[in-house]
Amino acid sequence: MNLKSIVPWGRSFEEYQRMFSLSATDLQKTILGCGDGPASFNAELTDRGGNVVSIDPVYQFDSALLKSRISEVYDELMPQMKANKDQYIWDSIPSVEALGQTRMNAMKRFILDYEKGKAAGRYLNESLPKLNFSDDQFDLALCSHYLFLYSEHVSLDEHITSIKELCRVAREVRIYPLLALKGDVSPHLQTVIQ
Repeated sequence: MNLKSIVPWGRSFEEYQRMFSLSATDLQKTILGCGDGPASFNAELTDRGGNVVSIDPVYQFDSALLKSRISEVYDELMPQMKANKDQYIWDSIPSVEALGQTRMNAMKRFILDYEKGKAAGRYLNESLPKLNFSDDQFDLALCSHYLFLYSEHVSLDEHITSIKELCRVAREVRIYPLLALKGDVSPHLQTVIQ
């Protein structure tokens, strides 16, 4: 994996709660986060006494490299966000500037926790469709911004294999979003549901 091809854009604990409709009871479960990247969810849930493991191939890199790439991506993405702000709904985050601050706060929180979390086994360099976990090891698996979103790059077969694998390692699976990059419902969604 080439780090230059990665676009780290971490989400906050509150965003995870909203994206995955996580209740207080859900947050007490053993959770697997797939494609978490530089999100602060793991760090913040761990601070609250939660039990979470995050997987992402980006975890093969150290914190200095990730921090550098985050800065590069932020400087690239923010002008694009401003240019395309009319394509987004600004209900929970009121502006492009607030979005940038939310993302940077989440990614800074991740970086502060990353090396400690790697040593504790909370951040693992793994990726779908094959996971090195036992059957039903987790109560809940969350897949953020990978399946369905990248339908042009991830085949239907890879979607099905990945979701079966998530169902093998967790008793419940939640995936967000179900839209592809251009904002349309993923062409894989109905076949995967069937």
